[in-house]
Amino acid sequence: MAEYDQYKMQNPLTQYTRDEFPKQKQTPPGLQSEMNVVPDCGEKTYRGTGRLEGRKALVTGADSGIGRAAAIAYAREGADIALAYHPDEHKDVQQVADLVKEAGRKVVLLPGDLSDESVNVKVVEDAVNQLGGLDILALVAGKQTAVEDIAELTTEQFRKTFETNVFSLFWITKAAIPYLPAGASIITTSSIQAYQPSPTLLDYAATKAAILNYTRGLAKQVASKGIRVNCVAPGPIWTVLQVAGGQPTEDLPSFGSSTPLGRAGQPAELAPIYVYLASQESSYVTAEVHGVTGGNHLG
Repeated sequence: MAEYDQYKMQNPLTQYTRDEFPKQKQTPPGLQSEMNVVPDCGEKTYRGTGRLEGRKALVTGADSGIGRAAAIAYAREGADIALAYHPDEHKDVQQVADLVKEAGRKVVLLPGDLSDESVNVKVVEDAVNQLGGLDILALVAGKQTAVEDIAELTTEQFRKTFETNVFSLFWITKAAIPYLPAGASIITTSSIQAYQPSPTLLDYAATKAAILNYTRGLAKQVASKGIRVNCVAPGPIWTVLQVAGGQPTEDLPSFGSSTPLGRAGQPAELAPIYVYLASQESSYVTAEVHGVTGGNHLG
């Protein structure tokens, strides 16, 4: 990164690397700490200003990538955090937990496979009980596996992708809404894939379109409760998802280079939008989708 200050004006073309990423492959779900070119999730760059003081947040997929960036930002903005993550990613989530503690905030670790309904219900109950309440949901966890030919796309993978990306969203919001007070915020994570699906991501892109629609419908349903629901739609962001099967290995070197900004995004570049949507600054914003795409616009 050119400058270790998120507030200093910089050239977005060169703010992060434009070099080719090394070819690499990990077994899903993968570990960010073992990536060649570790993503920037704001560990050294995010500086909070107290915008979420006293809030209580549950972040899924909190061990790495966008979820990690959101968790770090929330803690530095003053929120206590429950970190939901896959049990295989404990090494990464422990790093996040340490950063939350360094920010002087309470942290709760909630391992589990979110493709299981009972795990989602338990995650919510544990977060509420251990944090003493809940008023922010940042739902980032997802499954992405590239398959070049539909003939090779199994029913098992198709089902698992929907269970992880869509069913979990339903289960966790259904369990959480009874606990959320007026003023609470739910933030889901869709993708540019909902608008411009890649041919190798049939199941993943379909889930991201479903998330977008679910978000808008839920927002209208719970508006009368004073709960806002919004969606973030990233473009090509450098995360462990990409090296753990999310992209064909041969495509990794040029990942993100076709965007108008000419590079992949970093998770830290999404943290501010997750903070904004969680904060009272977005009090009149609900049922909206916010793209962070490097110029490959939504629609």
